[in-house]
Amino acid sequence: MEIKDTYKTIDVPSEEALFKDRNSKFFGYAFPVSNEDDIKKHLEALKKSHHSARHWCYAWQLGKSEPFRFRANDDGEPSNSAGMPIYGQIQSFDVTNILIVVVRYFGGTKLGVGGLINAYRTGAQMALEAADIKEKTINIDYLLIFDYKNMNKVMRVVKERNLNIIAQKLEMDCRITISVRQKDAAQIFELFTNLYEIEIKEVE
Repeated sequence: MEIKDTYKTIDVPSEEALFKDRNSKFFGYAFPVSNEDDIKKHLEALKKSHHSARHWCYAWQLGKSEPFRFRANDDGEPSNSAGMPIYGQIQSFDVTNILIVVVRYFGGTKLGVGGLINAYRTGAQMALEAADIKEKTINIDYLLIFDYKNMNKVMRVVKERNLNIIAQKLEMDCRITISVRQKDAAQIFELFTNLYEIEIKEVE
């Protein structure tokens, strides 16, 4: 079975999306996030810019592969009428490392649970449709340590295998960090392990 070593995410926040239902306004936003601090910052910024809104409902997912971490928050709306419909859109667009927030301004008419589910789902969907979703590869980084005399040997493999060098430090010895797609990682590791006088280790 082939390892799935790609994931979808966004690099820049989406344009603001607006959905209206019976005078209630739902503003949808998608943000790229890599940790819970990022999530907090975006939520705080939205609460400032939409300080007179009634609800700031959101869902997020972090991680490049299973098991993902996620959370859905109804922020005072009836249980499961906001956060989970937003999270459902994250799943249906198959994106991760993402935060979707739908900000609601109450328009005076209650929408009922069905109306809310539809509004939050649509707000999230519109935010994702406005976002630029990119597919990325899951990579593993390896550090290669070797003497100068082995430089050609190493560079030949790097070139033949089209490996991506992300850092290099050439001092007393040579240290090169390479980034390898997850599905090729075991093979590349073995290749360098079998090369005489070259140390390879995974970068945490």
